[in-house]
Amino acid sequence: MPEILSFDFMRNALLAALLVGAVAPLVGIFLVQRRLSLIGDGLGHVALAGVAVGILLDNQPIITALIAAVLAGVAVEVIRARGRASGDIALAVMFYGGIAAGVVIINRVDGSQSANLTSYLFGAITTTSRGDLMVFGVLSAVILVVTVTLRQRLFLAAGDEEYARASGLPVMALNITLSVLTAVTVVVSMRVVGLLLISALMIVPNAAAQQVARSFRAATVWAVLFGVLSAVGGVVTSFYADTAAGGTIVLLAIGIFLVIAAAMALVTAATAHRHRVAERHPHEHGPGCGHEAIPHDDHIDYLHGDHRHAPHGGHYDEHERVTR
Repeated sequence: MPEILSFDFMRNALLAALLVGAVAPLVGIFLVQRRLSLIGDGLGHVALAGVAVGILLDNQPIITALIAAVLAGVAVEVIRARGRASGDIALAVMFYGGIAAGVVIINRVDGSQSANLTSYLFGAITTTSRGDLMVFGVLSAVILVVTVTLRQRLFLAAGDEEYARASGLPVMALNITLSVLTAVTVVVSMRVVGLLLISALMIVPNAAAQQVARSFRAATVWAVLFGVLSAVGGVVTSFYADTAAGGTIVLLAIGIFLVIAAAMALVTAATAHRHRVAERHPHEHGPGCGHEAIPHDDHIDYLHGDHRHAPHGGHYDEHERVTR
């Protein structure tokens, strides 16, 4: 048995990392579509105030943090939908309000509890107990079931609200559902990466996935894969390198993104000579146009003189020059 698995607290930490690494990108992919990548930070600061309330009242901080984050997420959607303030303004108010409330309540917390509060702020995955794992497991299952069940509807509402409304979808309800899922994800993740770094685990794996995926389904699978790799790999790395687990997880996720981005840039540069815009001409290529159709990867090229042209939007891409 590897050394890391011989410790009960590390087994708990690895299970928690697995749960968070899998579910955080599932919610984050819809936030990226809605251009709300920073909402996790806002809800994280509100959750901090909830944690402080729980510690102050000697209650369950996870429960009070969940209640605070859910209420804040719903409030943002209601304010945005009624048009009294933009989503950015509502998010900013929540962001700074959460910080202010957290600071005020923290000052009321007994000094002996400050270390416990810091563990939620910066993450303390090695302190995860069996009870925490049970709560995280239930919340993760809820996130998984809801996102899988409502995946297509959430995708439509996040991508184009007007089209979704015209299609008869309850956009307001779907947006509130996404906000609640984000709040739940924040609470599940706070002991793993900390409230200050929560958004990173929801967003960065999705940013990496978009580099390699060609469809929403593929992007989801890649994002979950990168999320799990970052979370579990970060915990293992932090154990042997004696570093903070939360920061190590996020740095690993960013490293994966940078490596993939660099690799895709090299691939694009290597194939640029075969993929450029063709010279303009009045002829329209298509079935029955009189030019030979040649399958090329996932599309069709048309042989035009000694060039291969592929329809792309309002122009033609020139892929490979043909020598006779």
